[in-house]
Amino acid sequence: MGGVLLLASIAVSCWVAEVDAVKLWSNIGRFTSYLGRIFVLENGQPVWTDIGEWYWGFWKWLVKIGETLMIAYLGTMLGAIGGFFLCFLSASNLVTRKPVIFVTRRILEFCRTVPELVFALTFVVAFGLGPLPGVLALAIHTLGALGKQFAEVVENIDMKPFEGVSATGATWTEAVRFAALPQVMSNFASYGLMRFEINVRGAAIMGFVGAGGIGQDLLEAIRKFYYSDVSAMLLMIIATVVVIDLVTERIRHILIGSERTA
Repeated sequence: MGGVLLLASIAVSCWVAEVDAVKLWSNIGRFTSYLGRIFVLENGQPVWTDIGEWYWGFWKWLVKIGETLMIAYLGTMLGAIGGFFLCFLSASNLVTRKPVIFVTRRILEFCRTVPELVFALTFVVAFGLGPLPGVLALAIHTLGALGKQFAEVVENIDMKPFEGVSATGATWTEAVRFAALPQVMSNFASYGLMRFEINVRGAAIMGFVGAGGIGQDLLEAIRKFYYSDVSAMLLMIIATVVVIDLVTERIRHILIGSERTA
């Protein structure tokens, strides 16, 4: 019965999403041919036969990659700071006032529900083209995402230290500082690093709407059919993301391991 329901759900989903297997198969060649073109230079030779020609704009693109990283970094930092302060107000084990929890959670939901590109488009209209709209868009979305994750970590802490500090006459802020915060900092850092990885990918396409970064040059290359430039920039983005993933993964493991041995 369960298998039948699963197959029925898949069939309905394919129908609603207009997934046409015949159409997909008949047009798959267009996709593969495009992939083939982006690895061919203007002279018809494979891109790896002339690296200098392929990466003629390496230094310009490298600067754009650096701008992308700064957008991701600043957006992550601002969002993490906002999420840090709001997560305690949305934790049901620390806050007894239901209206405060309700309002804070709705704010976090709004921030993480609206896609980054929608925020970026709005800020581009307000502040013009450049990295600032990308930073603000990522910061708001990160605030909502990390605020939710941070709150879940806080709700799973051991409440005995918090209750003990509160019993000494400490204020709520002091109890959070000395009883709750030490239990969650390593997890907060881990989630923050993971969010930075995600934001690097997000910042890479912010340029599609004029919000700075390598995405603006990538979109221009796609629109003008500069096929080899597309593959060159894509490989630079992939390499950057791989390096960021490896470094942050290592840092996360160190943080989690230090917490377990503490």
